[in-house]
Amino acid sequence: MQRRWKLSVVQRADMWNRWKAGQSLHAIGRVLGKDHRVIRFLLARHGGIAPATRHRSQRVLTLAEREDISRGIASGCSMRFMAQRLGRACSTVSREVAHHGGRAQYRASEADRQAWDSAQRPKRCLLATHSKLRKMVASKLVLNWSPQQISGWLKQQDDESLRVSHETIYRTLFIQARGALKQELMRHLRSQRRIRRSRHASIHGHSQGKIVDAISIRERPAEVEDRAVPGHWEGDLLRGAGNTHVATLVERRSRFCILVKVPGKDTATVVGALSWHVRRLPATLRRSLTWDRGLEMAQHKSFTMATDVQVYFCDPQSPWQRGSNENTNGLLRQYLPKTADLSAYSQSDLDKIAPQLNQRPRKTLGFQTPADKLQASVASTP
Repeated sequence: MQRRWKLSVVQRADMWNRWKAGQSLHAIGRVLGKDHRVIRFLLARHGGIAPATRHRSQRVLTLAEREDISRGIASGCSMRFMAQRLGRACSTVSREVAHHGGRAQYRASEADRQAWDSAQRPKRCLLATHSKLRKMVASKLVLNWSPQQISGWLKQQDDESLRVSHETIYRTLFIQARGALKQELMRHLRSQRRIRRSRHASIHGHSQGKIVDAISIRERPAEVEDRAVPGHWEGDLLRGAGNTHVATLVERRSRFCILVKVPGKDTATVVGALSWHVRRLPATLRRSLTWDRGLEMAQHKSFTMATDVQVYFCDPQSPWQRGSNENTNGLLRQYLPKTADLSAYSQSDLDKIAPQLNQRPRKTLGFQTPADKLQASVASTP
């Protein structure tokens, strides 16, 4: 069983490099030939934060020097003679031999391994040594303050000894071996994950590439911003269990929702499915589409050519710029929970769910329904 969990030094370095690059647990596991649960276990031991790379001090004996000592012992050389040959103090060689079994049992490779293992003495973190600061940080975490808010607030205090970066707070929470902050405090973080995710990982769990010729949301016409005209949509992929998805389209003026079955999240599949549904809309409801930076819309030019609908892209990691879609996705979780396998829903099933949401009164519409609001908007549009 232990062999299944063990990774070589090279594999561990590769694992951390891939994790920092934003790759998923499954992707890392496939490359290293391990189950994703094994990768998660190994990452969780360090809170998802790569441990600092260890380096040998230039002052300590090297493996080559230890091998010279071992050969010197075998030849019957004195400690002083071996020390002179190495350019080391005689006491250094004497302690080395004494600590690793004496002349009779000294072995260079074993001595080098033991010295490397015993040299690992991690420095205690700031919050472990500063009790007043630790208590202040914990008291603010209980109030649901974020580490960044705590760090910023402490900088405003007169006592300059009460300073800690938000990164240190995160590391102390995620690396429980530090023993400074209780694990229960993690539930007060906005994100409930138990290991630190790379800043290169997107909110969808994969690293983002660049979308060619993407038109920024900042270039949208004014009529999109003020919701004066129907036909401007916001879109996204709603994720379910097993990396399954359903595409959601929300009309900005009426909050009318369309659900689209997508067999996969590759750009050709998503763009093809969306194009087919959007082409069925009347011309007055085909004006623009706002999407996030997900690569599923990398072929946005093909979508525009097929539908005559211009696509605008949000700023990176700014889902609030598609607020109507985000709010609607939250309501859809009543029908399409995160734990559900969304591939099991046919387009017919989705066509039955969407009307249930579109016929519910919405406070933001003055308790009109999205369906009624859309119908009135279309009727009043010349």
